[in-house]
Amino acid sequence: EDAHGRVRRAAVRTYGDVIHTFVAAPGYTGVFLPGYQPARIEGEPTGFTRIDHVVANTEDRQMDRWCDYYARVFGFHQFVSYDDKDISTEYSALRSKVMANDSRNIKFPINEPAAGKRKSQIQEYIDFNYSAGVQHIALYTPDILTTVGRLRENGMKFLTIPESYYDTLWDRVGEIKEDRELIRKYNILVDRDENGYLLQIFTKPLQDRPTLFLEVIQRAGCESFGKGNFKALFESIELEQRRRGNL
Repeated sequence: EDAHGRVRRAAVRTYGDVIHTFVAAPGYTGVFLPGYQPARIEGEPTGFTRIDHVVANTEDRQMDRWCDYYARVFGFHQFVSYDDKDISTEYSALRSKVMANDSRNIKFPINEPAAGKRKSQIQEYIDFNYSAGVQHIALYTPDILTTVGRLRENGMKFLTIPESYYDTLWDRVGEIKEDRELIRKYNILVDRDENGYLLQIFTKPLQDRPTLFLEVIQRAGCESFGKGNFKALFESIELEQRRRGNL
């Protein structure tokens, strides 16, 4: 509580050390929460408008437990699922289920490692995070080319996608309105489902450990998560794993 009004909060702990906080702030007029003041330093906007989804990495055989938890406690439903045939490379695999609320404006993909020849990126994350946790946060932009261009200027480092990915891309996804050459230059991934297409790109880990990273995503009708990009994406992540000596 402060001069701008009263806020009520409640918190629920989930996987790892992740905590969800519920906020009720009817009539509160402050900039954020009690005690916060307007920032004096303003950064240049990069175009993000909202969080698209938040992805969890859980331990082996724990995915269903946490999906059941979100269904029972939060009233979420399973929006889509992917097995180790959908998300696999020569060396590793994972399984994933996406939990969502009824209006589908909150989506939580939940991953777990699957058996493979080498250590999966999920297990690497858990080893370095010392528990389950948030793998990445997907930030939505209505103009991914402008956003990525500004982020690159600001020094953000993104995963590199093999050039061969683009050799058959346009035959697979068809026509889109965005500049193909810039998409290739920026290493942006493109996929399509029955409702439209999406563009996405992933940063390298934000810290000195291979844990949290960001996704930049733009949707043009598409509601899915880039299933057609899984192989290229995870091969790029494995390349980074190999450089770290963890594959």
